Formats: sequence, structure tokens, C-alpha cells
Amino acid sequence: MEKIDFRDLTFLVPVRLDSIIRLENLLVSIDSISKTFDTNIYVLESSSYKNGILEQILPSNVEYVFVEDKDPIFYRTYYLNYMARIVHTDYLAIWDADVIIDDRQQIEAVDALRNCHYDVAFPYDGHFYDTSEIIREVYLTTKDVAVLFDNIGKMSLPYGHHTNGGAIFLNRESYVNAGMENENFYGWTPEDVERFVRWKNLGYKIFRSEGPLFHLTHPRDINGRYNSILQKRNGFYSLQEMAACSAVEIKKMINTERFKSL
Repeated sequence: MEKIDFRDLTFLVPVRLDSIIRLENLLVSIDSISKTFDTNIYVLESSSYKNGILEQILPSNVEYVFVEDKDPIFYRTYYLNYMARIVHTDYLAIWDADVIIDDRQQIEAVDALRNCHYDVAFPYDGHFYDTSEIIREVYLTTKDVAVLFDNIGKMSLPYGHHTNGGAIFLNRESYVNAGMENENFYGWTPEDVERFVRWKNLGYKIFRSEGPLFHLTHPRDINGRYNSILQKRNGFYSLQEMAACSAVEIKKMINTERFKSL
């Protein structure tokens, strides 16, 4: 079967491999993209040392970079900005390492960017389903997304019905003009909500495909929860500050030290 042309798009997948389960999830997520789409996939691994395992087992079509980082906190916003500055395709995808999304939903989202001039396109409707360990194992065995749809009633919605992270397609120019990632968000914080609020306040056109996102469950370490009261407080302060900003104020802000990447 001929693959669908997504060559004007790059999937950005920053990751810290904190478990074998996370590694398995990453590989199966990449496989779910590669089997259907002729596209660009860029994986950035950050860790305290390079063991070479991921580089050896990734498919040959995946661009890989390793960054040595002794900090136990995974600075995801910083790494996404690092990746976005290097990549120059017309469209980008911010993609979690554990995400599975139906092909149809992805095609609809990319078509919205290309043909309808949306700035942002979510390939799901806000329902972010976390699989159980059992359903995850069945999917890894079958690689059949129908297994996930058939068992959707057995999954949880850990972030409610209106999630804004996990998988996002973007017009690269619009993303850059909006300041990319706000690096005030360090570690596990509500950066997905802040980003969405910022785009809305800037008047961006945002599309959503009908259908869910499936998140392959995994163990959570310090990067899967707030690691301090201060981190939580700073994250929500930055979110509230952005929610109160007008488009003019946001444009002024992204040219200051508030957005360290620019």
C-alpha cells in the first residue's frame, strides 16, 4: 500500500526513557505513524548518559539526536523549542512518546492546516484515554487500533473531556510567531493549557478532528507529577498570567526574557 504524503510535516518526539515500558510505547507509536505516512520523524532523547540502545533500534527513517542532561527534571518545553528551531518543514507535530491516534483523524487534521488555513489542528476531539496495562499489552501484540476503540469503555479520562496536549499539528510559521513553547514551564506543569490559551488569545484558528487520543499507560516518576509545591505554584501563576493577556500583550511578552528560546 502506498503511503500518504506527509513529507511537509515533521513529528517532534522528545523523550526521556524512564522505563522499558516507555521504550516499548515509543517504538509502537513511531510504528503507527510510519506504516501509513511518508513523513519526517525527529526523536530527541535526553538523559544523564548515552547508552546507545534507542539509537540502535529506531527505524532508519527516524532522525535521532541525544542530549546529555544531568538534571532529573525533563525540561520538555526547552527541548521542543530546540527541535523546532532545527526543523524547517511547513508543518510540525508535537507528539508524546505514548500516543496512538487513528489515521483518519490525523489526515483530517493535516488537511485542515494545508487547505483550510488553520494555525493549529488537534487530531482528536479532546478525549485523552489512558489505556489500562492489559489493553496496552493487547495493543502491543496486535498493533490494531480497533482493539483500542473496542475497549474504550474500560479506559479512564485522567484529564477530563477537553485535553489540549499529547498530539498537535501546527503551521510552523504560526507556532514560531506565537512564541513556540513557554520555557517558564519546567517539568510536569500545565504547559498544554497555557499554550492553548495563548493561541486562543492571539486569535488563532484551531481545528479538532472527531475521535479520541489513546495514551499507552506507563509508570510515572518525578516527571509524571508535580515534584514540588513551588513548581506547581509557578506553573499555575504563568497560566493565569497568560489567560489575562491580550494579543498585543502576548506579542510584547514573547520578545522578552519570558520566552527564553527567542
